[in-house]
Amino acid sequence: MKRIYLVLFSFFFITTAFVAQETTENKGTQKGHTDENKFRQMKDLLATPNDQHTASGAPGHQYSQQKVDYVMDIRLEESTNKIYGDEKITYHNNSKDVLEYLWVQLDQNMRADDSKTPLAQSNAASAFLTPENFKKEFMKEGKGFGFNIEKVTVDGKPLSYLINWTMMRINLPKPLNPGEKFVFNIKWNYKINNSVKDGGRSGFEDFPDGNNNYTIAQFFPRLCVYNNVEGWQNMQFWGRSEFALEFGDYEVKITVPSDHIMEATGDLLNEKDVLTKEQRNRFDQARKSFKDPVMIVTQAEAEVTEKGRTTTTKTWHYSANMVRDFAFATSRKYIWDAMAVNINGRTVMATSLYPKEGNPLWEKHSTRVVANTLEEYSKLTFDYPYSKAVSVHADRQGMEYPMICFNYGRPNPDGTYSDRVRDGMIGVITHEVGHNFFPMIVNSDERQWTWMDEGLNSFVEILAELDYDPNFNTGNLPKDIVRYMGGDQSNISPIMSQGDYVKQFGPNAYTKPAAGLYMLRQTIMGPELFDHAFRTYAQRWMFKHPTPEDFFRTMEDASAMDLDWFWRGWFYTTDVTDIGIKDVKPLYLTDKPSERVQKLKTQYKDYFDSLGDLVYITDIKEDANPNAMIKYVDGKEVPSYIYSVEFDKPGGLVMPIIVELTYKDGTKERQTFPAQIWMKDDNSVKRVFSSSQEIINITVDPDLETADVDTSNNSWPKRESDKFDQFKNKVQN
Repeated sequence: MKRIYLVLFSFFFITTAFVAQETTENKGTQKGHTDENKFRQMKDLLATPNDQHTASGAPGHQYSQQKVDYVMDIRLEESTNKIYGDEKITYHNNSKDVLEYLWVQLDQNMRADDSKTPLAQSNAASAFLTPENFKKEFMKEGKGFGFNIEKVTVDGKPLSYLINWTMMRINLPKPLNPGEKFVFNIKWNYKINNSVKDGGRSGFEDFPDGNNNYTIAQFFPRLCVYNNVEGWQNMQFWGRSEFALEFGDYEVKITVPSDHIMEATGDLLNEKDVLTKEQRNRFDQARKSFKDPVMIVTQAEAEVTEKGRTTTTKTWHYSANMVRDFAFATSRKYIWDAMAVNINGRTVMATSLYPKEGNPLWEKHSTRVVANTLEEYSKLTFDYPYSKAVSVHADRQGMEYPMICFNYGRPNPDGTYSDRVRDGMIGVITHEVGHNFFPMIVNSDERQWTWMDEGLNSFVEILAELDYDPNFNTGNLPKDIVRYMGGDQSNISPIMSQGDYVKQFGPNAYTKPAAGLYMLRQTIMGPELFDHAFRTYAQRWMFKHPTPEDFFRTMEDASAMDLDWFWRGWFYTTDVTDIGIKDVKPLYLTDKPSERVQKLKTQYKDYFDSLGDLVYITDIKEDANPNAMIKYVDGKEVPSYIYSVEFDKPGGLVMPIIVELTYKDGTKERQTFPAQIWMKDDNSVKRVFSSSQEIINITVDPDLETADVDTSNNSWPKRESDKFDQFKNKVQN
């Protein structure tokens, strides 16, 4: 029997080859082409694995990374809005390389009067400006921002250095050998920017009552990353893409007015010096309250404090281990609440700081959202390792640092707020607290690959938000990225683009990767496989520096799924999903062979005789005989309706085909065909569906799971254009 099959099919192949040969001879010699199959492996795109970053996506046995420790004395001068700092830096060379110099980043210089950032922007004349901005723009009157480096020393002696805009090179007295450390000091100061009026990721907001809310970050010279992939990460800071940083231990003393309340990265070491007995007692209560926040400073108390002005100061002392950065917030306006969170048997504190202008919204939601975020992210990644997570209210801010973040969401002056404001606040707190996991712990290079922190974080954010509120509009689902992907291709960049030159930064770095990962989890891999692989990646790269290759390889390594087709399409191109129904042909069971089959039976008589009894499929309704199978099925129901469905793919991306069949009695059935159905034909594929009752409707991707940019071809019979189609068409036009 096997030999007969081979003979038959060999004949067909030979015939096809003969025809092709004739065509070739008629056309002349054809040129070759490269492999453009959507399922080709990604060896041409991914870096070659080595003993630091392995082929499995795990850190190799030769993996190493530097460590940088900081001891800092910081003073915030409220009267001048200046920060003065003196820091001792201990650099540990854990690499196998000899270092001749160190690179330090000076983020604040991006705001300096001689900054190159404004010069790199196309800037037409504005119809309105603040007087301060007019002075800066047209009178060349600077605002005095940027670092003032007072001195750089080693053992009390001047240390050679050179500043190149946002970067500072420390010229080592002698090469730093592997295993050695180098200790030096930097003394500096800078003027704090008004983050509302001047912009910026940190700074202060001034209130009409004369008080300021200081949310301070990127405020001290910080060592750049030196790794075994790129060497020194020393790209200039243009204002968008952030730096990755080395992990280390921090001991920081911060002096502020004595009527201020403060939170910061790390554990507070001197509670008795800076908190009242009542505040300490309330915090002890909060450490035991796992359901509701406890007020450490009430609104009534904050309103009394904000009316005064002290001339004295106090110093808050914080210590933090294995963190990649440090930030703090301080104001006399703060209300302060806290509650305990159980992370797999370990107590972590969720806390919030906010002025009365944030209430009643913040008192109701902020700390509860922090707690929920820690719980949900820990489930999908690893147990949150730090002692606390802090949410600080800041107008027009959404920014993250280890253990602390600054978040917007302000009610109207009368305390009312819309659902949009509430959901925006919940979303930004979830997102910024979530950044503790990506990239504050899984420490990817944000400067190169923004999506590795923003995209991964935005994906987990979806699950955390839906846990907090099942009806929450996350804005990061596949359907939410359709408008962007279906837009003008000249204004779209692949996800795998360096952040500074990405067009439409938000959709590119946040929504599209988040939506893609959601698709992987819900539609392509399934939660069980996906969650294990994602958790494996997170745990492999805790407190380390992963690359995109490490993520891609780990997701495949831990799931036994070939996902190269997905990474290649979704991350490396701007192709779109568009899968539709090209043709539906009703077929019928019959006992009559077609003319073609009759000829084959004559030509290959021995083969067909060996098959025994046969029934046939026809597209001629008049030849239908539903009883042709009765004597072969032992009384079982024979499907009376057969449909041949051809799917086409006008879009460039391959995706699973999700098909919903609607029967005449109103019941529905779902069938999903993996993306690999497109392996042999990238244009169209066919499937046959059978049923005991008539199929009245066939729909592709009924729940909008694959970011299909054109749903007008997704149904049979073709349905009337709905609002979603109208929206799509509007986008495309």
